[in-house]
Amino acid sequence: MPIAPILMSPAYRCGGATPWGGEGLRMMFGRDIPDTRTGESLEVSAITGLESRDPEGRKLTDLIEEYGEKLTGPGFAHPFPLLLKLLDAKDKLSVQVHPDDAYAARVEGKQGKTEAWHILFAAPGAELVFGVQSGTEKDALRRASQEGAAVEPLLRKVKVRAGQTFYIPAGTVHAIGAGIILYEIQQSSDVTYRFYDWDRRDAQGNRRELHIEKAVDVVDVHSQPEPVREIPIGPGRFRLLNEKHFGLDRLCAFDGVLPADPRRFAFFTAVRACRISWENGELTVPAGSTALLPADGYDLRVKAPSALLAYPTV
Repeated sequence: MPIAPILMSPAYRCGGATPWGGEGLRMMFGRDIPDTRTGESLEVSAITGLESRDPEGRKLTDLIEEYGEKLTGPGFAHPFPLLLKLLDAKDKLSVQVHPDDAYAARVEGKQGKTEAWHILFAAPGAELVFGVQSGTEKDALRRASQEGAAVEPLLRKVKVRAGQTFYIPAGTVHAIGAGIILYEIQQSSDVTYRFYDWDRRDAQGNRRELHIEKAVDVVDVHSQPEPVREIPIGPGRFRLLNEKHFGLDRLCAFDGVLPADPRRFAFFTAVRACRISWENGELTVPAGSTALLPADGYDLRVKAPSALLAYPTV
């Protein structure tokens, strides 16, 4: 029997773990957040200690053990390849970079981290750090990062608005600016190397740990990506990304069928409340929530005023 869509409940990172977080997820989506500094909602996560759960409270990792490739699709059960988050940046995040698969496997024993952001809200004047200035060399980036604020003139900043999408390959210097709420699809990895944290200190006067040498090892100083241009692929459906690790589509005023795909699972995230129905079942996906669509699932009738659909590349 096919597996029905699974409405997931997130895990949160908050407080001292996300000192830059705020209450944006409560204000935008009515979330019962755990802290006034809630930075990350891990909507679909198999990260140890931060697993998302189904309506019965079962962890995603337990669901994978129970259903195996009927849930994930062939080759995607171990390790589970993707992680989906919502982020609220009341303050700006650290300037950071992620390694590719080869470096992460060799040095950390983990997957690398390529990711993409879709901007859900941006305050006037909000911006991202997205690469470094043309002509910046690794040695100069190292020296400036060691000095602290000297690195700021080397950072390439981009103004953003709601509805834009940004692809961040491993090796790209990046930081989320203040006043942004975004959707993040990424490889399932928590490997982050910080160059700079704006000289911030916690209540005890301590700065966050930096990882300058590893960051310099993996940085691609020539990576200066541009915002993604979407491509219409059907009524109410637009292709944002089809990259090595994942794809991402935007649904807008979509009223149609999403066929089951036995090759892979998918994440269906409602930006506005959506309705999904199938043989002998239906589900309302509240705004800001995500349903996991199993590989061995049903063909779905979907009414989506606004949604995002992410999936692993096959």
